[in-house]
Amino acid sequence: MTKIVLITGGSRGLGKNMALHLAAKGRDVILTYLSKQAEAEETVEQIRNMGRQAEALPLDIADSAGFPQFAQQLATVLQQTWNKNRFDYLINNAGSGVYKPFMETTEADFDRMVNEHIKAPYFLSQALLPQLNDEGRILNVSSGLTRMVMPGYSAYAIMKTAVEAFTCYLAKEIGDRRIRVNTLAPGAIETDFGGGVVRDNKDLNKNIASVTALGRVGLPDDIGGAVAAILDDGAGWINAQRIEASGGQGL
Repeated sequence: MTKIVLITGGSRGLGKNMALHLAAKGRDVILTYLSKQAEAEETVEQIRNMGRQAEALPLDIADSAGFPQFAQQLATVLQQTWNKNRFDYLINNAGSGVYKPFMETTEADFDRMVNEHIKAPYFLSQALLPQLNDEGRILNVSSGLTRMVMPGYSAYAIMKTAVEAFTCYLAKEIGDRRIRVNTLAPGAIETDFGGGVVRDNKDLNKNIASVTALGRVGLPDDIGGAVAAILDDGAGWINAQRIEASGGQGL
């Protein structure tokens, strides 16, 4: 039976890569976008060209008041496209970063991180849990920065630390439905995240590669492949875990 995965922030970057890897493994995909509708529709078209079904829905993860309405939109799409009222996997991926020294980080920066990285996965999971199938999966995206300290990421990293704690509590509370909840913590990846600093700053890129066991900075395919493996049917005994995909960075 075809399984359906919902990925927040799936129109570009790591979310898009996750969507394509999961489609290649036979999953259907619902992805969300904030403003990049054209990119979202392009990703949907790529997935459909792979022989899978896909849809895109708008969602502002920083506005938790809109989550009940999103749940209604999701219910409509599930019924119209799949003739179903439930989906199988939720990936809480969307969010931006703050790359500023501690003394330059503003309260507005901090509040944005709270809304995107703590309130969003917490309350979106709460809103969508009635639509998630028993024996489904929730994957919360964290960061290698909860283990490795790099100046400039304090606000972002402490939010992701909260995500990792949330993962364990959620796994315990919904275990009776046999829903697995895990955290994926990517290391440094060459994307446009945080203004593309890891990708575009050659000195930083070289420095990270020098402290990574595999000798390079990560690529989007490294994370998309990891997500597909974690959500594989044979990985169902992995639960309440922080899984780092960093190539051995900072050992």
